[in-house]
Amino acid sequence: MNLNRRHFFLGTAVAARVASGQDVSSRVGTGVIGTGGRGSHLLRGVLEQPNAKVVALCDIKPDRLDKAASTAAKDNPTTYTDWRRVIERKDVEAVYIATPPHLHSEMAIAALKAGKHVYCEKPIGVTAAQVRELVAVARATNRVFVPGQQMRSYKQLGEAVRKIREGVIGEVIMVKAQRHATADLAHDGSSGDWYFDVTKGGGYLIEQSVHNLDLCNWVIGAHPVRACGFGGILMYKNDPPGRTIFDCGSITYEYPGGVKMSFTQNVFHPRGMPNGNQYVYVYGTKGAVDLISAMTMYPLGSGGTPTVLATKQEESQHAHIAAFYESVTKGAKLPADITIGATAALTSILGHEAMVRERVVTWKELGVEL
Repeated sequence: MNLNRRHFFLGTAVAARVASGQDVSSRVGTGVIGTGGRGSHLLRGVLEQPNAKVVALCDIKPDRLDKAASTAAKDNPTTYTDWRRVIERKDVEAVYIATPPHLHSEMAIAALKAGKHVYCEKPIGVTAAQVRELVAVARATNRVFVPGQQMRSYKQLGEAVRKIREGVIGEVIMVKAQRHATADLAHDGSSGDWYFDVTKGGGYLIEQSVHNLDLCNWVIGAHPVRACGFGGILMYKNDPPGRTIFDCGSITYEYPGGVKMSFTQNVFHPRGMPNGNQYVYVYGTKGAVDLISAMTMYPLGSGGTPTVLATKQEESQHAHIAAFYESVTKGAKLPADITIGATAALTSILGHEAMVRERVVTWKELGVEL
């Protein structure tokens, strides 16, 4: 079998390993950049993969780095405080990026240009310009790129979305969703030094609600064409001092065909309030679905019987990570790629820009071709 046939059957990622003389079945040398809360979770997931080996760790905070090194002790990784040292290593094939969001695009681009496969936490950028540059580089390489939109790896959710897309509720015409938190992010927590600066984290809509907005895009089967909305700091005024991220917001998105989506967020949702703090209600011409919790279809009219679209399944908390390595080693199809990551980030950025500008903002104004 010649190299071209290897490309055809195994995919470009596997072919790249073969072409470089690496054993396709060997463990993938992995570096983790950012070992805080999210990075530590990813690290534990990597360590559970039989086809991965952690060879390098990076963080600028010594306590985090020491803890991560202890967690990964079986692989005896080298530790760094300069992320560039990680991607310089020839034995690092794959890189995880779990730093503050404003650094994601820069680091991912550098890693891709260095020939590394990349798992980049969401959002992949906090500005349209960052997303645009990363999309261009990711598409110009033959490396695997996975955004941390891990809801795309949930089997039960995927089954429910598939049935909706197949028409079980008729034509989707509207979505109502919210992501409310019971409290603000801890002001003295380990991420408090960057999170409340909108230029670094993007705010709750971009940094966290990107998951919920991605799910809305997924079930609608498109990205919005425009948005309008309002946001503000109503509860935590100048708390912490210098705060520039909103603590609440309300956005309306319009999708192709006139489909509407209403999204709200806040960080002052009392824990005891009924109906939960997060939901995605999908409305169609035949009925509606409570997508996050019950995954049940409620038909229109008085005589219909609710139907469960997807029964509860055993879900691996590290399925997204496993899928990344399956793509790197076997050329398997990805649950989420650069287009999904970019679309999710841009949907969040679109809503944020609409709130900041207090006018209708169109997708075209973001200037990113997908």
